[in-house]
Amino acid sequence: MSYTPFQAPLLGALLGDQEVAACFSVKAELAAMLRFEAALAQACAAHGFIPENAAGAIAVICETFEPDLPAISAATARDGVCVPELVRQLREAAGEGGPHVHFGATSQDVTDTALVLRLRDVSAILSKRLDKIIAGLDALADRFGSNQLTGRTRMQAALQITVADRLGAWRAGVGEARERLDTTFEAMNRLQFGGPVGTLDKFGGKAQLVSADMAEALDLLNPPRNWHANRVATADLASSLSIVTGSLGKIGQDIALMAQNEIGEIELSGGGESSAMPHKQNPVLAEALVTLARFNATLVSGMHQSLVHEQERSGSAWMLEWMILPQMCVAAGAATRDMASLLENVGALGSS
Repeated sequence: MSYTPFQAPLLGALLGDQEVAACFSVKAELAAMLRFEAALAQACAAHGFIPENAAGAIAVICETFEPDLPAISAATARDGVCVPELVRQLREAAGEGGPHVHFGATSQDVTDTALVLRLRDVSAILSKRLDKIIAGLDALADRFGSNQLTGRTRMQAALQITVADRLGAWRAGVGEARERLDTTFEAMNRLQFGGPVGTLDKFGGKAQLVSADMAEALDLLNPPRNWHANRVATADLASSLSIVTGSLGKIGQDIALMAQNEIGEIELSGGGESSAMPHKQNPVLAEALVTLARFNATLVSGMHQSLVHEQERSGSAWMLEWMILPQMCVAAGAATRDMASLLENVGALGSS
């Protein structure tokens, strides 16, 4: 067993998600950081803060630059963030543009904007999968919606309902979770640009012009001020991710209960095998959905701890985000993938 299940050799296929995890790879992070530096240089040149030829040199090197990763790793242990060493290497590689790299910016501008650029990819992945899940629920309603189920309240038999009634409740939860997730991802899709203490002091009266050009180049919103110490959007995104996994976990829990032998309200193919009881088919994907929901629900409190940023910037609260938010995204990725697969494995629902 690995220290993390998400990229573990054994558990990764069940609880991890390679497509979402790739958005948090070193390669993806550094590529996004270089996009920031190129956009910054071009915007600075457009408003006379650095020479045009320097901006051109920086933009060219950012497209092909291969950083020294061991050196960045060692420097991060010292600096607490990878940007200073990345900037040092970029300045060295940029020739005449070198002295003008990173003009007026700070490490958090680079790191947060790079996160936003990668979250945009995560958003596209999750939205596509949630659409597939909703379509899968609709397909099951078309096939089995008129079949009968025993409605249960507080785990006890209540009144008869139809399969469509239960599927409708599942669909409503997923639909609301998707809408909330889209809204919070959209709120996160914004440039981070404040300079050392959030005042963009090197740009004087042209600060908003520079940031507007950068936002346009990166296809991001241009907020009226930086969000260095305002982490409401990141905490809200964590909450939305947990609501997504929670809505899917509810379905997983229901399916696991419906699949019990003595209830038999659902037929599933591709169930998990037992090492000791060959007659069993365990509802593994349904169980995984419950686990992932509870995992993200646990991590939400940690992201809310990261709201407490002291003064103009926090190191410790910021690092907490780095540890938690990627895991929540990967958990949401695994849950959406597993839910889509589980719906495809439904052979029958209820009784006709």
